[in-house]
Amino acid sequence: MTDLHTRGAATGAGDRSRPRAVLPALCATQITSWGIVYYAFPVLNPQITADSGWSTGATMAAFSLALVVSGIAGIRVGRIIDHRGPRTVMTAGSVAGVLSLVIVALAPNLPVFFAGWLLGGLAMAATFYQPAFAALTRWWAPDHVRALTIVTLAGGLASTVFAPLTAALADQLSWRETYLVLAAILAAVTIPAHAIALRAPWPPAAPSPAGTDASPGSVARSRPFLLLAVAFTLSAFAMYAVVVTLVPLLLERGYTTSQAAWALGLGGAGQTLGRTLYAPLARHTGTTVRTTTLIALGALTTAALAVTPGPYGLVIAVSIAAGMVRGNLTLLQATAITDRWGTRHYGRLSGILAAPAMTASALAPFAAALLAGPLGGYPELFGALAGIGVVAALVATATSVRIAR
Repeated sequence: MTDLHTRGAATGAGDRSRPRAVLPALCATQITSWGIVYYAFPVLNPQITADSGWSTGATMAAFSLALVVSGIAGIRVGRIIDHRGPRTVMTAGSVAGVLSLVIVALAPNLPVFFAGWLLGGLAMAATFYQPAFAALTRWWAPDHVRALTIVTLAGGLASTVFAPLTAALADQLSWRETYLVLAAILAAVTIPAHAIALRAPWPPAAPSPAGTDASPGSVARSRPFLLLAVAFTLSAFAMYAVVVTLVPLLLERGYTTSQAAWALGLGGAGQTLGRTLYAPLARHTGTTVRTTTLIALGALTTAALAVTPGPYGLVIAVSIAAGMVRGNLTLLQATAITDRWGTRHYGRLSGILAAPAMTASALAPFAAALLAGPLGGYPELFGALAGIGVVAALVATATSVRIAR
């Protein structure tokens, strides 16, 4: 069994034309799309439930539905991008995102609210990281890791920019009016950016690495791919559950809401820091070793949170370390296909790979809340999540691709 080193997997012509507007445009649209379609909801949800009378469980279910739909629709989106490029699908996704927020803002009842988020899930599939990664992987090969890192660093600013902006708008407007303003911002930034900046010719895919040129169907049915999907799904469930239950864990241990929020926020800053370290890590490690190590580190930091009641400074340090691992895991998944099977069917294969992980992320908040009680509390929940991470790391050891000789 052999690993494809990042430089080998990122095959492609070094002199391939790289449209200059693509990278800054995708940075801007990732910040705006994530910030408005994703991060505005947790800020506005308390106001939504208080004003409408809908239960928090119902509104959260609508949002989780969007995430599940995004994961499933991403498979088709990836196939379209492989064949036609990202411009049409990402522009249409921006339009869908605007319409979805308008529907949500004007929803007179829960069924219409759910319909708005159903359309929002399609918008997420067509505008979030997966289609952007597919575009950059094709246009920027063989230096796609650098481009992916830049875009994820920008995307990491989405909550920093739009959570405070959403809160400021909500202080002056109703949640419905706030969503209409945000929809207008989304339209003004993302629709023209995707329509204009992504007009460059879509280059043919580079040849797959020697010995790995199989059809996407056979790759998706192969043992390494299936095990990789299992590893990423288990890891995504554990890591996302950690994010949504970190504040309850710290509150249970006697910290204030403000202290818990700072720990969570600084963990998000750790994600940005971690992403700057991925490129040198990729240059000096093999694919399977890197995959196993990062997933195992995710389990280790989760276990550390489970057994670290204090002091507060140590809790902060562990939260930052956990965030650094999460930042690297985003880029690990973004490069998992090219590292093993090249760029030819990247969009379709990455969509298939991401679908179960996205579904697990959507279900993690509910599952974590249900498990905390029976397990005896949040420290015990974190211990169980660390165990899931260990299983994911063990599965990842078997994700090497056999090279035909």
